[in-house]
Amino acid sequence: MGGIRALSATLLSGGLMILFLYLGDPFLRMMGVDVRSFAVGGSIVIFLLGLEMVLGHEIFKSDKDIKAVMSLKANFDEMYILLGILINLLGVYLVLISLQWIEKALGKAGMIAVRKFFGVILIAIAVKIFGSNLQAFGK
Repeated sequence: MGGIRALSATLLSGGLMILFLYLGDPFLRMMGVDVRSFAVGGSIVIFLLGLEMVLGHEIFKSDKDIKAVMSLKANFDEMYILLGILINLLGVYLVLISLQWIEKALGKAGMIAVRKFFGVILIAIAVKIFGSNLQAFGK
């Protein structure tokens, strides 16, 4: 991916995540859905994304970032999420501009191992979000 496309992808992704960080609550309220319910649903999607990465089978074909932002909002303060988004965007941009070098350095087997490792991390995050928000339904 070239520098301009990497920058465009990073900025667009970041803009959407920040938009949903601040406008997600009013949107959910308008739809009659509370943040905790959305977090439980989003955690299931994040779990499936992690499972997709670990198993190597594609389940989703669309953008995956927005659901994660709304699910995180049920558990963390907006300032921490915004800081996390900005740090994440820097990391994404650096990876995108270095992707050819990273693929060459890790090789095919290394890329598969990294994908599976991060898939397990996503699954663990999803379980945490699911568990902490599921408790709210009993109250």
